Amino acid sequence: MVTTIRAVLFDLDGVMRHFADDHIAAVEARHGLDPGAIARFAFADDVLTPVVTGAIARTTWVHQIGRHVGNEQAAAEWARTPSIVDDEMVRLVDAVRAAGHRTAILTNGTDTVKSEIDALGLTPHFDRIFNSAEIGYAKPDPRAFQHVLDALELSAGDVFFTDDSPSKLTGAERLGMPTHHFCGASGLRDALRSRGVRI
Repeated sequence: MVTTIRAVLFDLDGVMRHFADDHIAAVEARHGLDPGAIARFAFADDVLTPVVTGAIARTTWVHQIGRHVGNEQAAAEWARTPSIVDDEMVRLVDAVRAAGHRTAILTNGTDTVKSEIDALGLTPHFDRIFNSAEIGYAKPDPRAFQHVLDALELSAGDVFFTDDSPSKLTGAERLGMPTHHFCGASGLRDALRSRGVRI
């Protein structure tokens, strides 16, 4: 297939970095919370949307979580869950760039995402980092993807998007962007090659 892919857009969490589930479980056990209690509240749409669209700061969100579960210390420890970079994905990103394609991240993030990505050493591997908290719209809102297209000065068909959450792909697909449900580096590599990306 002849490709028109000029840029590849990657999700951050679950694609480029992964959080330590054992840390989360240990925090809840240590503080006598039901397993998953923090995440159920923290990631509920009405709680998460304000922080990932920049309406509130991450610190405010963490305080809300602490008040809800009745333990602000547990929420603070949960918010410090360590993450690791997927080294295989970094190599894939570098290969995409070496093949002449631009690379970017689009994440539903908070006001601390830039410093987090810098600390992980990911920034140099990407041409642009797009954060929903700065854009004002979060995936899967098509306006988040349109912001990326406008900033890159590319059309929808030029930008390939991958995310580990199928629901996040819908906004990109509505604009006509080619997408891939991320389940691992190998599958993504195959999907890119099927689009003519020579990696």
